[in-house]
Amino acid sequence: MNRKELDPASSPRASFGALLRSSREALGWTQQDLAAAMGYSDSYISAVETGRKSTSRDFVRAADKALGTGQTLELMWVGMRRKGFLEGFPEHAAQEARASEIRIFEPNLIPGLFQTKAYASAREAAAVLRGSSTQDQAEERVRFLAARQRLLRRAEPPVIHAVIDESGIRRPVGGAVTMRAQLDHLVEMAARPDVIFQIAPFSLAEHAPLRSVVTLLTFADRSVVGYTESADQGYVVRDDRTVRAWEKAYDRLRAEALTRAATLDLIHKARKEL
Repeated sequence: MNRKELDPASSPRASFGALLRSSREALGWTQQDLAAAMGYSDSYISAVETGRKSTSRDFVRAADKALGTGQTLELMWVGMRRKGFLEGFPEHAAQEARASEIRIFEPNLIPGLFQTKAYASAREAAAVLRGSSTQDQAEERVRFLAARQRLLRRAEPPVIHAVIDESGIRRPVGGAVTMRAQLDHLVEMAARPDVIFQIAPFSLAEHAPLRSVVTLLTFADRSVVGYTESADQGYVVRDDRTVRAWEKAYDRLRAEALTRAATLDLIHKARKEL
């Protein structure tokens, strides 16, 4: 059988099709196997996987159920259909939902997976006031964030290592009350056995090995995919050389960031100063 190779970066449909295919092949299933499990034709499965056909929420829910992928495919499908998300971000969110390990560096803010609703809503409200987002888009992004955070409540959640620049805990997003609650939430999350928090202190200055948002997702087969953002675009990065360079920089960042105990002390200090 001829196999059409896909470039996931070529279009949202191709990204979704590539994820559907990889999820199916991870089980060792053929398109016929998936079609039988979902009640669709194998030709329809093929058309979706190769990006020739868009699909419906009913289809993606049926695929998630048949493949045991939780809400991974639905999460990506929703993100692809909504305006106001950076291109590339919905694919990253879907990949994030199936990762076994997540390594995050956030240079300015609290990482999305650990944002409270009030913190996230304050950020989105500011975007509406600036005119860079509509109210509907802001509300959709907050709902989408809540959907992403469901992975934290799984029976077997991913291991998450988050390094946050000190500015992220110092910047009072939403005001003092919202920020105090956000820092309390960080302390609660840091107590989980599957979560490691570290702060990259201001004293690292120019020696910080990473400068922009970087996320590294490790999957069950030990493959790694990276993600970063510019002001107007999200980038899912599969190039092995780039990913390995990011891993090396991240390892150095972890070694130079504050210890867990020192991180918690600094979070408590920042809270008192609000």
